[in-house]
Amino acid sequence: VVDFLFLVSGDITQKGYEKKRAKLLAPYVPQTQDIHTEAVQAALAKHKEQKMALPMPTKRRSTFVQSPADACTPPDTSSASEDEGSLRRQAALSAALHQSLQNAESWINRSIQGSSTSSSASSTLSHGEGKGTSGSLADVFANTRIENFSVPPDVTATTSSSSARPAAIDLPPSGIVKGMHKGSNRSSLMDTADGVPVSSRVSTKIQQLLNTLKRPKRPPLKEFFVDDFEEIVEVPQPDPNQPKPEGRQMTPVKGEPLGVVCNWPPALEAALQRWGTTQAKCPCLTALDVTGKPVYTLTYGKLWSRSLKLAYTLLNKLGTKNEPVLKPGDRVALVYPNNDPVMFMVAFYGCLLAEVIPVPIEVPLTRKDAGGQQIGFLLGSCGIALALTTEVCLKGLPKTQNGEIVQFKGWPRLKWVVTDSKYLSKSPKDWQPNISAAGTEPAYIEYKTSKEGSVMGVTVSRIAMLSHCQALSQACNYSEGETIVNVLDFKKDAGLWHGILTNVMNKLHTISVPYSVMKTCPLSWVQRVHTHKAKVALVKCRDLHWAMMAHRDQRDVSLSSLRMLIVTDGANPWSVSSCDAFLSLFQSHGLKPEAICPCATSPEAMTIAIRRPGVPGAPLPGRAILSMNGLSFGVIRVNTEDKNSALTVQDVGHVMPGGMMCIVKPDGPPQLCKTDEIGEICVSSRAGGMMYFGLAGLTKNTFEVIPVNSAGSPVGDVPFVRSGLLGFVGPGSLVFVVGKMDGLLTVSGRRHNADDIVATGLAVESIKTVYRGRIAVFSVSVFYDERIVVVAEQRPDASEEDSFQWMSRVLQAIDSIHQVGVYCLALVPANTLPKTPLGGIHISQTKQHFLEGSLHPCNILMCPHTCVTNLPKPRQKQPGVGPASVMVGNLVAGKRIAQASGRDLGQLEDNDLVKKHQFLTEVLQWRAQATPDHPLFLLLNAKGTTVCTATCLQLHKKAERIASVLCDKGHLNAGDNVVLLYPPGIELITAFYGCLYAGCIPVTVRPPHAQSLTATLPTVRMIVEVSKAACILTTQTLMRLLKSREAAAAVDVKTWPTIIDTDDLPRKRLSQIYKPPTSEMLAYLDFSVSTTGMLTGVKMSHAAVSGLCRAIKLQCELYSSRQIAICLDPYCGLGFVLWCLCSVYSGHQSILIPPMELESNLFLWLSTVSQYKIRDTFCSYSVMELCTKGLGNQSRGINLSCVRTCVVVAEERPRVSLTHSFSKLFKDIGLSSRAVSTTFGSRVNVAICLQGTSGPDPTTVYVDLKSLRHDRVRLVERGAPQSLLLSESGKILPGVKVVIVNPETKGPLGDSHLGEIWVNSPHTASGYYTIYDNETLQADHFNTRLSFGDAAQTLWARTGYLGFVRRTELTAASGERHDALYVVGALDETLELRGLRYHPIDIETSVSRTHRSIAECAVFTWTNLLVVVVELCGCEQEALDLVPLVTNVVLEEHYLIVGVVVVVDPGVIPINSRGEKQRMHLRDSFLADQLDPIYVAYNM
Repeated sequence: VVDFLFLVSGDITQKGYEKKRAKLLAPYVPQTQDIHTEAVQAALAKHKEQKMALPMPTKRRSTFVQSPADACTPPDTSSASEDEGSLRRQAALSAALHQSLQNAESWINRSIQGSSTSSSASSTLSHGEGKGTSGSLADVFANTRIENFSVPPDVTATTSSSSARPAAIDLPPSGIVKGMHKGSNRSSLMDTADGVPVSSRVSTKIQQLLNTLKRPKRPPLKEFFVDDFEEIVEVPQPDPNQPKPEGRQMTPVKGEPLGVVCNWPPALEAALQRWGTTQAKCPCLTALDVTGKPVYTLTYGKLWSRSLKLAYTLLNKLGTKNEPVLKPGDRVALVYPNNDPVMFMVAFYGCLLAEVIPVPIEVPLTRKDAGGQQIGFLLGSCGIALALTTEVCLKGLPKTQNGEIVQFKGWPRLKWVVTDSKYLSKSPKDWQPNISAAGTEPAYIEYKTSKEGSVMGVTVSRIAMLSHCQALSQACNYSEGETIVNVLDFKKDAGLWHGILTNVMNKLHTISVPYSVMKTCPLSWVQRVHTHKAKVALVKCRDLHWAMMAHRDQRDVSLSSLRMLIVTDGANPWSVSSCDAFLSLFQSHGLKPEAICPCATSPEAMTIAIRRPGVPGAPLPGRAILSMNGLSFGVIRVNTEDKNSALTVQDVGHVMPGGMMCIVKPDGPPQLCKTDEIGEICVSSRAGGMMYFGLAGLTKNTFEVIPVNSAGSPVGDVPFVRSGLLGFVGPGSLVFVVGKMDGLLTVSGRRHNADDIVATGLAVESIKTVYRGRIAVFSVSVFYDERIVVVAEQRPDASEEDSFQWMSRVLQAIDSIHQVGVYCLALVPANTLPKTPLGGIHISQTKQHFLEGSLHPCNILMCPHTCVTNLPKPRQKQPGVGPASVMVGNLVAGKRIAQASGRDLGQLEDNDLVKKHQFLTEVLQWRAQATPDHPLFLLLNAKGTTVCTATCLQLHKKAERIASVLCDKGHLNAGDNVVLLYPPGIELITAFYGCLYAGCIPVTVRPPHAQSLTATLPTVRMIVEVSKAACILTTQTLMRLLKSREAAAAVDVKTWPTIIDTDDLPRKRLSQIYKPPTSEMLAYLDFSVSTTGMLTGVKMSHAAVSGLCRAIKLQCELYSSRQIAICLDPYCGLGFVLWCLCSVYSGHQSILIPPMELESNLFLWLSTVSQYKIRDTFCSYSVMELCTKGLGNQSRGINLSCVRTCVVVAEERPRVSLTHSFSKLFKDIGLSSRAVSTTFGSRVNVAICLQGTSGPDPTTVYVDLKSLRHDRVRLVERGAPQSLLLSESGKILPGVKVVIVNPETKGPLGDSHLGEIWVNSPHTASGYYTIYDNETLQADHFNTRLSFGDAAQTLWARTGYLGFVRRTELTAASGERHDALYVVGALDETLELRGLRYHPIDIETSVSRTHRSIAECAVFTWTNLLVVVVELCGCEQEALDLVPLVTNVVLEEHYLIVGVVVVVDPGVIPINSRGEKQRMHLRDSFLADQLDPIYVAYNM
């Protein structure tokens, strides 16, 4: 079959190709269809019954506008390997395949989206369709972001709209209020996508993905190995039915003896001397110009005289007489272009005559060629300081501005020597080169690139060079004066061996046809054979193809003179079809069938085998039709059952004369294979390489192999050389090659050949999609196995639909034919893969780009669900051990029960004056009398100037006036709830005390954001409704905003309760300040939105307020001469307590810094601390992050040596990396490494831990992540794999007791066990404030008893956080050993996957580390699929690079398969005022299709 794949997009005759194709092919297409094509057809047909609907990835239109591929790039059909290979196999051009794939209901169901939007953008744009086409995306975004950001309401965030993120958002998705609807548990809400219409496009795709994943996988693999005693990873277990070799052990096969010819020279240089002096006029080498016409013929006389001149110049003219630059045995680089064989040949022989060792390399084109750095490494390790080149080539090398040749990346400094004749000195009459008989000294070094991309130098000795020429002369039966045509690279491999070396040995005449000529005139080599009546031609399959393409141009060429057409890549599995097709086309032009001689070569073993020219009329050698399945197990089985998965290979002739061959196992010791087993071909002869230059260890394993038998004892003492080729010796001692070691992909114990997979990809109608057949296949190691990656260049005009269709079919075809899954299939824009010097794909560099995330694909399909079959079994929850048994077990094991407590409040004598006053209102009144002018609060603006202060008296007076307004204007009664809506400042504090004075219950709420009312106002509305507020206190500006037309668009403004502005208050005294009858009465309500979107209000009693303030005062040693700086949001939790309550209780002065002021002045907080010499300061993670990222190391004269404690107020696991970076960054300006600490609080108790001033420093531990997933704590050393650094969350406050409890059994746990943190303290909240007062939640969360082991029947409150207590070696203030509390994370944030418990932050940390362009990341689950959302801060073409990296890292580190990867713009992941990610909220926006993602990948 004619394999015409090569006309892909503009190869040789782009115009009219489609029209001509059928006509062209008609007379030549034999009726039998090509095997490989048939196989693919059958495989795809098999799947047409199951109509599969793969969810097509979603991308934004602006992403990846493909650069039109250079129209002028020369036709380059080369694909994968070094030898521009991988195309030649059955490329599907036959019309039949074309038809069948057209008609087959392809296995991708066209109704991918149930709509017609399957074009490249599949309309994910939520802001109008035409957006991505004009202008930069960023500009469009700036105008559309906030208005269209239709997220649910925000409760606690205000930031200026200029910030990078849309106003920080804290919001319940659709108003889930704790305890609000009795029956609505979270899970039932999940099913309806939290109020998101399930018909949304995203959910349909996820449904498609789920349906696809329900298909049966490969059979599960049995048996396990235990990984770190934690999780059992499956290991591939041999299939009992797999084919096993049954033959006897092979015996080495000998070639014919090397005949002794009387006139063979003692060395190759001697042959040159002989012909150069006796046959000076005979032609040696003819070079062609660009059009393919002969331009110069080098005679033997000229070659001899010029080589002599060069040898003399090299040895005598480069340095001084006493210090020559070169001595015999030194290595020099030969840098000659592929179109100048004459200069190269002179340089090569000049080096041989001077006894210096030539190292031919490619001409470097740019400073950073693909693989150039490794070439540099070779030059360096060979100690090369000199490069020979031509004048023209030197002029063309890249130069710096001042005309010097650039320093190529990784190269040593080189001196360049031009070898054109005019620069060479004639040698004196008496000077003669030293030509000795050939020995084992090195003659030349040929470079080779390994699978990993490293470059090694194969050193060939003079005797090996000579013996190899003799063996080739005998095998090819060369005779003096014959003409040969060489189309190969003359610098290495067969092109060098035949065209430069054996040529001189036999006085042949070589016509060298360079690659550049082949590109413009593909038939040139056939014309040269015809014109010169050449006897031998050296080609690759590529050249056969090109000649077939163009053969119409030349009707009258004759190939009858050829006695040998040597196909040097005859070892490739697809060469057989190329040879057949070429023969069927050119037999009519006189080509003899027996003249086609495939051979197999490798840099180490040189020529391994070559088919000798046959006798005319004798039957041609048979073919081997092997079973692909057998091959994957390394066994030779003739394919009988399923012809679709067969591989047809031709022989490469017999072993070389004088050589011996054996086949050994490819891995492990070199054990001889059985006769029906595939192994690595090893050759023993004098004609092979002798070593890798400078690499003794590798040399021993490759060049000095002694085969062993099955018992492990050596067979003979003859060393063999490993060839790097896989194959077997068939009947009649014919050698068959089935693949290369470098292309071997071992997946789950089965071996596949990269080239075979490339061929399958090409046979799937690749014409429409793949650019010039350029496909690379390699494997990457992910999660204890190799995974196959296929990367192809996409034609510039390929439609999104066609590409996706092709990708899906390739997956199917590879699955059917090779029975192996593809892990990742990527399409990249045309001409973007790194190239080898002859235009093939540089595989190792491509793999490196893939792993680094710099391939920039334009389409990607990951299939981890189908490929990864070795995940551990999901954990089955064991029937729980009862709480009593756990406790007894702990006692028996000598473990203490995990509990800890702060200092005892009873023993701590407090200030008498404060002790008298039960209520904060009384304390304030007392302070207003005792120290009226003592300033309590200072408010700063962005410039750092004080805009407002409040002394004790001022605060008291203002509070009285507000209280009187509440009574008069608001007609409120004691116990009514009042919403306070103020920006962070002193007004908020006066309004709070005003409410207490009036006996009302204040509820502080973050004011709505003027720029994003639709997002922020509904949350305010919800709190007003849920708290049943009778009145709203606010400023005039905010009051106008609440009643504005914009507000009316978001909520019903008519139903607001009374709104009172407190800007201008009447000077009216309050008749009497309210005093609550008991301290259990409510003081205020604290409303907050959790990260899971729950709006919760808790009740704080007067007793709790006093208890909390007292505990903080004692822990931080606060009294009236102190100053503290607070940069926090004052609306809920500990932030509110520090801002509004503590100063009044303890009398210290609070400097208030609204966090939003930092956006216009990053230095504000730290410069304030420095200026006022503050010892104690409080901030949030968002503030710390702003300073760490924004300030870098600019310190503007700030000095932080005064700081004793810098406390981050948080309700989450301490962010150790952030606090460490902050400490490290500001260490130089005096910040003590011990100063930074964190607090821990929760909804039930806003302050459980706080570092304070005395007591030991916070401790850290490393725990094993895998154990955490199993709800266990295992402490490990720093640097242990999969370890997580946890820091203690400050010290437990006085009066607080903590116990660690199993959340299911409610039994206490032992020291260092993971469980829920329960707390008991005087300042625990008194319960949830809900409309229906759902008693069950109330009792469960606030008044719970341990199920066992607590005689005192203490009432505990459940924090909802997982953590553990660990007794340390440190001494606490009480003199006992200190118990540290470690918080691991919130229970309701955790993801339950595969029976294990994951904390989102751990997965997010892994993901954020994978690529420099990931700004932020969030994960959530949807219908048991893990969804990862990443913000891309690089350019959009990097979006698809992230998909495989994210999938890999989550699989490797967390044993989870990612279901969906969503790439979005920076600022899309909603973050609340405390700096916490709102993951549920993100999930709802994703499902409602409101994220406007750059790319959504659905992993199969």
